[in-house]
Amino acid sequence: MGKLYVVATPIGNLGDLSPRARDVLASCELIAAEDTRHTGILLKYFGIGTRQLSLHDHNEAARAVEIIALLRDGKSVALVSDAGTPAISDPGFELVRAVAAAGLEVIAVPGPCAAIAALSIGALPTDRFCFEGFLPARGAARRQRLTALETEPRTLVIYESPHRVRETLEDCVTAFGGARTAVVVREATKLHETTYRGSLQELFEKSRTDTDFSRGEIVLLIGGGAPAEAPSQLDTVLGVLLAELPLKQAAHLAAQIVGARENEAYKRALFLKEQSASH
Repeated sequence: MGKLYVVATPIGNLGDLSPRARDVLASCELIAAEDTRHTGILLKYFGIGTRQLSLHDHNEAARAVEIIALLRDGKSVALVSDAGTPAISDPGFELVRAVAAAGLEVIAVPGPCAAIAALSIGALPTDRFCFEGFLPARGAARRQRLTALETEPRTLVIYESPHRVRETLEDCVTAFGGARTAVVVREATKLHETTYRGSLQELFEKSRTDTDFSRGEIVLLIGGGAPAEAPSQLDTVLGVLLAELPLKQAAHLAAQIVGARENEAYKRALFLKEQSASH
């Protein structure tokens, strides 16, 4: 049986293509490429003459059937995207899933990835992070997604196109507040690589005045938010009892159930009752 190699290619600097990746691209019978013209430039630069087959979002399911047949015929295939690691906000996931489901071998040839490159220099926490890829292009859907991420405690990693980055930063200010720490990494590994650091508000203002800000490939990193506070045990019990009992009785029973002082339970019940009435 042939093998499917998932090959990471440079996100800008051609020197980042590993020797192993070159060997795999040269030795496979076929390269499945997101854009054969784009990958053709890379192959020509390294003197690799392997035949290519296009594989993109619109034909991936059909191509998967063809590629599985080739693998079963003993031919190995390399999967590449236009830049970085295939299947990470790029075509390739459906193919990998289909090949794995067919019981065939899938091998990683790791290398460049814009998200990891940005995290490595972003100076934001990297022990845990939340990769969001590309946010919805439409403003309303984008704002809805950002609102859902408001209390995400991990560092957010977002890909954004240059012509939308200003609007996205503005929406981030609205969703997270302007003081949240953020980083924009532009054109990572390329000649004009630039890293912008500051608060979301500062970066939004920068995007309005710096003409280079909205040029090239962009990764946006945003510091994690404070997680939403879970209701205390006392609040939970009071919430149930207040719906059925007078305030004083609810506070008395809640204090006994959770082991709180009765005056503490009464004050909290009074606060919850007033809060409920104001809404």
